[in-house]
This record gives sequence, C-alpha cells and structure tokens, in this order.
Amino acid sequence: MTQTWPIDYIEPVFRPPSEAHSLILPLTNGCSWNKCTFCEMYTAPQKKFSVRDEKQVLSEIQRVSEQMIVQRVFLADGDALALSTRRLLTVLQAIRENLPTVQRVSSYCLPSNLKNKSVSELQELADAGLKMVYVGAESGDDEVLEKVNKGETFASTLSALTKLGEAGIARSVMILNGLGGRSLSAQHADQSAALMNATQPEYLSTLVVSFPLGDARFKQRFPEFEPLDQHALFVELQRLISQLELKDTVFRSDHASNYLPLKGTLGTDKQRFLAQLQQAIEHPETMALRQEWQRGL
Repeated sequence: MTQTWPIDYIEPVFRPPSEAHSLILPLTNGCSWNKCTFCEMYTAPQKKFSVRDEKQVLSEIQRVSEQMIVQRVFLADGDALALSTRRLLTVLQAIRENLPTVQRVSSYCLPSNLKNKSVSELQELADAGLKMVYVGAESGDDEVLEKVNKGETFASTLSALTKLGEAGIARSVMILNGLGGRSLSAQHADQSAALMNATQPEYLSTLVVSFPLGDARFKQRFPEFEPLDQHALFVELQRLISQLELKDTVFRSDHASNYLPLKGTLGTDKQRFLAQLQQAIEHPETMALRQEWQRGL
C-alpha cells in the first residue's frame, strides 16, 4: 500500500536555509501582515493568511510519527507565533508526545505578534520545546521601516527580541543590506547596529535586498529608492559591522544574494570581516566575489 505524505501543504512553502532538513509543519497559511513591499513570499492568491484547523495539525503530527523519525521541526508559514499561547502549547505537547526524537522546534516570528505575549508565556513555549525563532528585523531605522511598510519600528523589534532573550529562546535576526537605498543607507546601517547591540541576538545574518519579480510594488511606496551597487553595498555592510558590539553572535552573510560570503562570530571575527570588506571596496578584482549569475534566487 502506497503511503501518502502526512502533511497537507499549500504551495509554495518557505523556510530558513538552516531548516533544510527539518520537518515543515504549517500552523498557519501565509503571513498575517503580508504588506512588506520588498517581500514576495506570500503574494500568491492561495497564500492568503488563515489559521489551520487544530485537529488537522494534530492528526498530521500523529501521521508523521507513523512514517518517519524527526529531529527538527519548523512551524510554518510566515508567523506561527500569531497563534495563541494555548494553541502553540497544544502543538508543542503533541510534538513531544508523538515525536520524542525531536531536538528543536523553531518558527518565523513577526515582532508585533509578541506584543501581547508575556515573557512567562514565552518561557512556557521554550520549556515545551520552542528553542529558536527567526526574526526578519530588516532594519533598525524607523524611516526605512516605514518606507517599506514593514509594520514594525525600532521599539517594537527591540521589545520582541528582548522578551525572547529573557525567555531563553534563541534569536536568529536578519538585516537587509541595501534596503534604504542610497538616501537612507547610513541611517539604515547605524540604527540596525544600534538595535543589534541593544539585543545581542544569538545569530545575525545579512541578505541583499532584491526583486526577482520586479520592484514596481516596492517603488509605489518608496519612489525615490535608488538601489546600491556592489561597492555601495560593501560600504554599507562595513559601516554596520564596524558599529556592532556583539559578544558572541554567530554571523552569516553567505546567502546567495550576497556578493561577498562572510562567516564567523561577532565579536571574535569582527576585524577579519572589516578587513575583507575593505579589500572588496578598494580592490574587488582581487576577491572571490559572486558573479551576477551566481546570485540567482
């Protein structure tokens, strides 16, 4: 008898690169905000935001337990933490009971979804198995965030990251290199560094803003946006990193969108990063930079 896949997905399904080997378990479909002008992940009609039926999710967890051994689970789609603490605890308990080999559960997280969740509630989720969340901060600058319709501010992201840290949930934060264009590049770097310094996330990554489907929607709200060329992207990233005072944050700038892959820990590798960026700024021809065709998304 042929087995069917135990989870009913609505395509497309997205997850962080580091969750490549995780079981993707959707608790919601789409993104509850879904208004960021730079994001094309959940724009398809079938990805309109909805909360999946709890009984269906629990049934899927049971079916997974009958077919496979799982070590990591990623709660999809865009922001499973939009759900109530009770519903999340119900799912986490089901994972613990049915999938005892699971070592880590993670999720995307919109900062605004934590506005009404207390640190003690987040600690309950951590104790139940939620070990990491991925937070797309994008920028620490309020003007940039407003221009791209992020629906967040420096203060809202600071609050969310602080709560998560106090609850013992690891935070993987993403900043978008070039998001402010030429006019807002400096303040984008400065305020993003300030946000990271204030919150000390366990993981930090940078991606380069890009528009595989075109930038028409983005420019409707940010018409004066001028994209940064390779040189200016390096200058902005150098400005960001030079101001970071992080004690033990794993740093990655190796996404396909980045011209110069960087990997290490801040702060032990900070000076190495800055030296590599200086070399890329002054003598790009001497660096093993990604070519445009290698940056396809």
